[in-house]
Amino acid sequence: MKTRGTFLLIILSFSIISYCLIGVPSAYSQEVRDVNPALSLNINSETFDLGDTIFISGNVKDYDSSSDTFSADITIRITDSKNNIAGVAQIKPETGGDYSHTFVAGGQMSKSGEYTVTAFWNNNVATATFELTGITGSSVSTPTPTPTPTPAPVQPSMDEEPMMDEEPSMADASSQPACGQGTVLKNGVCVVEEKKSGGGCLIATATFGSEMAPQVQFLREIRDNTVLQTESGVSFMTGFNQFYYSFSPAIADYERENPVFKELVKLTITPLLTSLTILNYVDIDTEEEMLGYGIGVILLNIGMYFIAPAAILFKIKNRK
Repeated sequence: MKTRGTFLLIILSFSIISYCLIGVPSAYSQEVRDVNPALSLNINSETFDLGDTIFISGNVKDYDSSSDTFSADITIRITDSKNNIAGVAQIKPETGGDYSHTFVAGGQMSKSGEYTVTAFWNNNVATATFELTGITGSSVSTPTPTPTPTPAPVQPSMDEEPMMDEEPSMADASSQPACGQGTVLKNGVCVVEEKKSGGGCLIATATFGSEMAPQVQFLREIRDNTVLQTESGVSFMTGFNQFYYSFSPAIADYERENPVFKELVKLTITPLLTSLTILNYVDIDTEEEMLGYGIGVILLNIGMYFIAPAAILFKIKNRK
């Protein structure tokens, strides 16, 4: 009986040891599977200066260019510490799911502090952060020109015509610093170039299927060539982008997943596109003209989308 109890105790000990040895690899394998997410996001550095190139890359694990659901574009959004949008881009991954995009630190991304990069693809979200110092990355100092001695005047002979002194060129008169990529010369100092361009037209791109669609190109031309050419237009687009990019990535993703919703959005924004064609037939050269035509287009869309439907519903209700 004592021998039998000892044998059972030995078997129980081996069972506990075996369970521990098997359980550890199982937990480790689960951790390894979680390391490979559906959407990855990488930044080439943790700290940047003004004028530096911010290289963003990653991979979409389930990307399939032949599938309507798994061939969606990736939306990249950069926000500052106050959640203000500093940059937006929409890109198409490569065949294997790899993607990359570059931003230049400057413009709306010029204040020092922490910035958050967020990538959206279908229902997947990936984030990363970086620090911006607010210091210009590369500035070239102006060299001090060395004075050259003045030669003694030479008396011309009677047979030779006097030589006329060449006028100094503009380059010799003042030596200017050479500014690097993403910076321009302003008041003798290299500063970050502020590009007046908006982000991607996310909803229109998802609605019409491509950034090269005529409707998307039309919206981009109106924005860059007309609205952003005036200070009031720039101010309007800055406030509008904060509102637009807070919800447009989610709507664009849902359009790619739901064809019925996509057609409904297409039907909804068609009157808006029609009203914006007015800006192609007018000359906007002053701030007053931009404000006048801009307010006119806004009021026209309010009438089409709100007042007209309300009037129709009111008449139908009165007939009953």
